[in-house]
Parts: sequence; structure tokens; C-alpha cells
Amino acid sequence: MTHMENAQLAQMVDHTLLKPEATHADVAALAREAEALGAYSICVSPSMLPVETTVKVATVCGFPSGKHVSAVKAAEAADSVAKGADEVDMVIDVGAAIEGSFEAVEADIRAVREAAPSPCVLKVIIESAALTDEQIVAVCRAAESAGADFVKTSTGFHPAGGASEHAVALMRETVGDRLGVKASGGIRTREAAEAMVAAGASRLGLSGTRAVLEG
Repeated sequence: MTHMENAQLAQMVDHTLLKPEATHADVAALAREAEALGAYSICVSPSMLPVETTVKVATVCGFPSGKHVSAVKAAEAADSVAKGADEVDMVIDVGAAIEGSFEAVEADIRAVREAAPSPCVLKVIIESAALTDEQIVAVCRAAESAGADFVKTSTGFHPAGGASEHAVALMRETVGDRLGVKASGGIRTREAAEAMVAAGASRLGLSGTRAVLEG
């Protein structure tokens, strides 16, 4: 891989640290590493904000279960934006999607969108490994209708698993070029990262960014 290709890949990465035991020192180190690697952003827990860094700052909302009422998700997102978050990755109520309550899923996303309006980038974590193809398509459509900027595969914390090429391709097919697609969860090698991009991912959530970039 040439240096230019490495830089291109790095510019697709949200360099991520969402472990419950993460400290402020860990987050500061994450930010320095993201800057050194040329990553697009860091993704950290809301309690870690604000973070001083020259890269974009993303955070999560309703994480990792998604089983928070919409008003709480909205308040969390608004607080994060007030503390400097450029992007918010919210978790849907996965159970609502499984039972076919897609209007409720859309309303939940819209509540966060209204609390964190553009230019904040809103990514919607759908937990694709826990959904059927039909549910993935319906949730992606709900996210688009609610005004989201991205759909995202996974929290990385669900026992059903993380990103798959199949899910990424299906999500890309559903949203076309209108929304971004973020692949996250279990992407630990250069080969896996490039496979996700080939499948249609426009952003990657990585915790082991250096290892992936160095192949």
C-alpha cells in the first residue's frame, strides 16, 4: 500500500474508545494518536467531552442498548453538541425494529436529529447483526426519513456481532449515495477494513486503528 492510500483510509476512520473504564488520560492519548495517524475523528463517550483535538469529535447517544426514551437520547445529544461534539452516533431501539415498529424508530431518530441539528452529523446505529435483511432496509429508510446523515452497522458491544460486508452492502443499496454508511464492530485487520469500503462503507469505526493502517 502506498502512503497516499494509507492516508485515504485513515481519513475514513473514527478512532474509537468507548470502553467503560476509559479515563480522561486515555482519551487524551486517543486524540494524540488520531492526529498522528491522520484519522478523521475520535469517537468517545459523552462523559469524556469536551476533548481538545485538531480532528473531529464524535460521541455516542443511547449507548450501547438503545433502550433509552427519546427525550433522554435527545437531551444527551444536545448536551454533547454543547460540549463540542461534531458528530453523534445514536443507537436505535433495536427491539422496536424487531417488532416492526418502524414509525417509533423513525420518531426516536427524529427526536435526536431535532436536538442535534445540522451541522452536527447524525449517525444511526442499527445493530445490523441483530436484524433481518428486511428490518435493516426498513430501519435505514426510517433513518433517512428522520434526517440522519449516516447509518452505522453496530455498537461493537452486541453479542450478535459487529459489521459484515453483507450488511454494509445492503445498507448502501438502501440509502444510495444520499447517506453515509459507517461500518463498525470487529474490524481488526487491513483486509477487513478494505472489504468494508469495497462493500460500500464511507466511514469506519476502529479501535485498533494503528494496527489496521499498518496492516
